[in-house]
Order: sequence, then C-alpha cells, then structure tokens
Amino acid sequence: MEGTIERQWEYIYSHNKENTKILGDKNGDPNCEDSENQFDFSVMSYNILSQDLLEDNSHLYRHCRQPLLHWSFRFPNILREIKHFDADVLCLQEVQEDHYGTEIRPSLESLGYHCEYKMRTGRKPDGCAICFKQSKFSLLSVNPVEFYRPDIPLLDRDNVGLVLLLQPRIPSAASPAICIANTHLLYNPRRGDIKLTQLAMLLAEISSVAHQKDGSFCPIVMCGDFNSVPGSPLYSFIKEGKLNYEGLAIGKVSGQEQSSRGQRILSIPIWPPNLGISQNCVYEVQQVPKVEKTDDNLTQPQLEKTEVIVAAGKLSSYLQHHFSLSSVYSHYFPDTGIPEVTTCHSRSAVTVDYIFYSAQKEDVAGEPGAEVALVGGLKLLARLSLLTERDLWTVNGLPNENNSSDHLPLLAKFRLDL
Repeated sequence: MEGTIERQWEYIYSHNKENTKILGDKNGDPNCEDSENQFDFSVMSYNILSQDLLEDNSHLYRHCRQPLLHWSFRFPNILREIKHFDADVLCLQEVQEDHYGTEIRPSLESLGYHCEYKMRTGRKPDGCAICFKQSKFSLLSVNPVEFYRPDIPLLDRDNVGLVLLLQPRIPSAASPAICIANTHLLYNPRRGDIKLTQLAMLLAEISSVAHQKDGSFCPIVMCGDFNSVPGSPLYSFIKEGKLNYEGLAIGKVSGQEQSSRGQRILSIPIWPPNLGISQNCVYEVQQVPKVEKTDDNLTQPQLEKTEVIVAAGKLSSYLQHHFSLSSVYSHYFPDTGIPEVTTCHSRSAVTVDYIFYSAQKEDVAGEPGAEVALVGGLKLLARLSLLTERDLWTVNGLPNENNSSDHLPLLAKFRLDL
C-alpha cells in the first residue's frame, strides 16, 4: 500500500497572533468564528479528473495500479478529501455530467452545499461546478460562460466557465457580495491565441458580474485549471493586469512548450471585433438612440444603453484588465527554489491550477514604520501547502492509493473586512 504525504497549513496573515491561533482545528482546516467586522471563508479548487478523460488518455496513467483508476474507487476518496477539508466554496473542474447527477451533486447537497454546474459545449460530457455552503452564503446570480462561438473560427473549442455572485450570510452587518469564478481553459499548448481569448471572455463576465454601483468591483476569487505555468505570459497577464503580445508566438503564451520554432505569431488583435469584448477585457456596449414620442407628436432621440455590440477601436497589441489579482500560492518553495506542483502523471509534473483573488491593497502613509492600512479586497489568511514532483513520486505520482485525481486540491482561507 502506498504511503501518504501530509500537507501542512501555511498561515500567511499574522498581524494579530490571536487570529492565527484560532485558524486551525486538529485537521488543519481553518475555520474561525466571524466577528461583526469580518467574514472568513475558505475556497477549494480541484480538478477531480473526469473518468471519461482518464480512460481516453490511459497512457498518462501507466504508472498506476488498475484498480485505483476505477470511478468506484476514486469517488469515495475524492469525497473523503472534500469532507475532510470542509471548504465553504468548492470550484471543481472535469466534473463528468452523469457522475454529477447521480453521485457528486447528491453527496455534496447532503453535506449542506448548493451546487451549480456548467457542462462543456459540444459532446464533451464534463464541465465546471461551483458549490457553496448554504449556511455561509446565499446565491445572487449564476452566470455561465461558453467559450465556443460558431460565428468565430478562432473559438471552436468547447471549454466553459462559471461565475457566481454570492452574498455572505452575516446577520449583524452589511457585506459586499463576493464573485466566485471557475474555469478550465483549453489544454493545447500550441493554441495560446485561444487560451488568451477564453481568459478574456471569462474576465469580461467577471467584470460584468462584480461591478458595483460606485464603479468599483466586489471581492473576486478566480479558480481553475488554466493550463498555463507560473511566469508564462498568460499567468503574468492575470497577475499584472496587462500584456503586450506583439511578436509573441502562440506556443509561448502558456509556457508549456520550450520551443516556438515554426509557430506563428499572435495576430493583432487576437480576436475579431464581433466577439464584442475590448482589449480591456470588458463587454463593449454602444450608446444608441432610443426614439420616444413627445407631446407635439414629433420624435426625439434619447440615449439608452443596449446590448448592441461595437467593434474595438484602433488596433493595439496591449491587453488589460481592471482587477488587482494575486495568486494564493508562490509556486516555488522559498528555501530551495524547487517548483510547487499541482498536477503529476506519467508525462509531466507542473503547476497549472490556481486560486487568484482580489487582494487588499497596502497603503503606507507617513514616516517609515507607520502602520500599513489594508484597503478593500480580501486578506489571505492561510493556504494548504503544495508538494514537489519528488514528493509525489514517493507515493507513485497521481492518482494513487489516497489521492484519486491527477491534480491536487488547492485550498485557501480568506478574510473579508466589513
């Protein structure tokens, strides 16, 4: 029987030692009581490995003993992990439709979760799910995103995203809503043009859902399998909010391939104007006249916002988005510089899974040593440590006896100051 590797909770925010003291129970799951001025919640992102995809790509799992690959063995293990970590929000990828209906959703509902699901388009039988504890949140809106567009040749892939707007259940205090997004971007390492466009479509939906009346955005958590490695142009775009893609080879976008020989360069713009998304990754809306009758029976145009889509302005090789997003994980172990790994099978061991969040901005005023004021956004309290490739091969890689996906679950604990 294969051994197990313990993953430790890493406590990030320790401004007040009392906060860190109450973050963990005996299982390391951080669940502390909310005060009137703060709301704590945990998020898990987990690619659970669709059984159909496992069987279609059996060459990736030659290292595994066959009984460990059966769904009847795998699902109880996955459910055990979910129960153990007891996250308030689950963002799951590769959720197979038939298993979702018969096992996954009923099991999670019995644990107090409300579940929303978006299957991939075409004949692809898996998709993304977001499940949240009804004791912690109420549902404000469900916003699925289909990346397939029959009118746009570039967007001929069946990946999807799902965006929920959740309201924290806090009886004694008002709270902003929290936007939770989940996606699984295209795998193909050579199609960075498609990946960036899919990401832009997801960001545009998040921008629409998270937008508040005062022009700001509510807190955002964006999870998923982005099929891109840390430091790649796609990853850097998420974190830095800008990307100049002029001269960038399409195979370099996700960082999965080292050589870009023979690969074409990204076109400017990457996607056509009829997608209706600007280079700032927001939906484009045109101001068009609305005709209203007046008392003298004449018509007079008045401006009204409509869903009419307009073309992008001048051609630019710059992509931008409006969010200030940080990664929960640092992707390298600080003492050794060895990469963290989120997926490991016969062909590779890399990081492609992430939890991004809108971090509180630090405003430092006055003299050196002055207190740092944390403004807006979410505070990262803790994260469940990741592992190295070497660690994972000591238990025969993934999946194994105790870990039944070829991905590790990512888990983070956040605090929203009210």
